[in-house]
Amino acid sequence: MGDDVVEVPGDAHPFLRDPTPCFRISPLLGAFRSFRHGAHELASRPGTGEGSEDIVLLPGFGTASPVLDFEPLVAELAQDHRVIVVEPFGYGLSDGTDRARTTDNIVTETHAALQELGVDDYVLMGHSIAGIYGIQFANRYPDEVRAFVGIDSSVPGQPGSDTELPVGLFSAAKSLGLVLLIASFRGTGYDESVYSAKAREQIALLTDRNTLSPTYLNAMSLLPANFEDALGTSFPEDLPLLLFVVADNPSVPTWLRLHEEQAEAVADGTVVPLDGEHYLHHTHTPRIVDEFRSWERTWMSAPQ
Repeated sequence: MGDDVVEVPGDAHPFLRDPTPCFRISPLLGAFRSFRHGAHELASRPGTGEGSEDIVLLPGFGTASPVLDFEPLVAELAQDHRVIVVEPFGYGLSDGTDRARTTDNIVTETHAALQELGVDDYVLMGHSIAGIYGIQFANRYPDEVRAFVGIDSSVPGQPGSDTELPVGLFSAAKSLGLVLLIASFRGTGYDESVYSAKAREQIALLTDRNTLSPTYLNAMSLLPANFEDALGTSFPEDLPLLLFVVADNPSVPTWLRLHEEQAEAVADGTVVPLDGEHYLHHTHTPRIVDEFRSWERTWMSAPQ
């Protein structure tokens, strides 16, 4: 394996050798800041790009490497913003944890990472399940979160959110090595025209490391409970919302309408339907960034 690929076995995490915050540098991943939360280390990319406005990116459930997954989006946004990617426990280069993967714990830990970086005024942008975390985030820290931008983000009460997943079966698949076997046939799912060979190799390594780990399985088992806890919650009425949504979701025919209702519940809510699949930022980065910049200019110029 070449020096430009960082492999991080679970029992040899580089941050465990030093309990103090540190940076890890690699040609592929750039600078990482680590901080200790309890007995574990959480990694973040502390700020990429220029600009006075901060954007904090939160990943969807099970994303093996949030930093690499968001890399094309970060590259565009970083032209005029400072972009921070936090890798929650069990994701990317962060440790696993035995703390329950409840929304409350995840939000608390993510906020602690931002505090460590001195980030306290930002646009929260999140994919998938981050829509549920974002609601609690915005309500707990209203003086920090300036707006929420969802990328096909989850919605309280969405159909199927109460489905119990076969965690034991997935755990057995991991122990038998079936996850790696399946991945070898399917690939990483990242377009070669968008993601470099180095990035895809790194994603494959981190997929094998993180997917179906104990932290991952605990998060999976708690998804129904986290959705149940979110029932009846909503974003603050005065929080601007911009929601990029899959226009036609055959699995959930009401998907677009659910987001329209969420946007209608706040004073400044906008929905942008896009053709495509759940990982819209993999295929629609230029459109997402252009729409975001246009919306941001309008929102920032409006009387506060």
